[in-house]
Amino acid sequence: MDSASSSSSSSSGAVVTDRRGIPAAQFVEDVRTYLSQLGLDVNSALAFLQERLQQYKLVEMKLLAQQRELQAKIPDIRKCLDIVAMLQAKKDSATGEPLVADFEISEGIFSRARIEETDSVCLWLGANVMLDYSREEATALLKKNLDNAKESLGVLVADLQFLRDQVTITQVTIARVYNWDVHQRRIQLAATSVEDS
Repeated sequence: MDSASSSSSSSSGAVVTDRRGIPAAQFVEDVRTYLSQLGLDVNSALAFLQERLQQYKLVEMKLLAQQRELQAKIPDIRKCLDIVAMLQAKKDSATGEPLVADFEISEGIFSRARIEETDSVCLWLGANVMLDYSREEATALLKKNLDNAKESLGVLVADLQFLRDQVTITQVTIARVYNWDVHQRRIQLAATSVEDS
């Protein structure tokens, strides 16, 4: 994805940088200089820019999918934290009665359970793995996971903003190259019509 961007710098002299593997698009001020730096004709440059735009769109789809996953994961982690806190509060109240709770077995299927006082909870870690933790360890792990998920979401949002900026710059560059080519063709057409006269 970085064949031409790594070999050339912007015609304005700005340094082209990447963000987490996403190559930065360069803003083109002078199309003629841009084409000569790349060693491409107009059609090849437009094809390269269109390919780059498609690559940006593909990366954007992947980042949006990761963002949706994290946005769904954060409420689940908070819900787990609330449940562990509720179990701790129930133990601290020392009423001696078991906790009766409805829980979801599968989507739309619930079951009722009686939860006796316990000093540990089981956390589903994924990949068919569940581990038994003390309430304090579970709370610490869930808080750490929540902080990591929030941090990852913040990075993803920043990556998406960077990516959207690169898409906009690439679209502007495509328009500038195309318009420059149209202008050059008009100049050539006017020159040939003057010679023919």
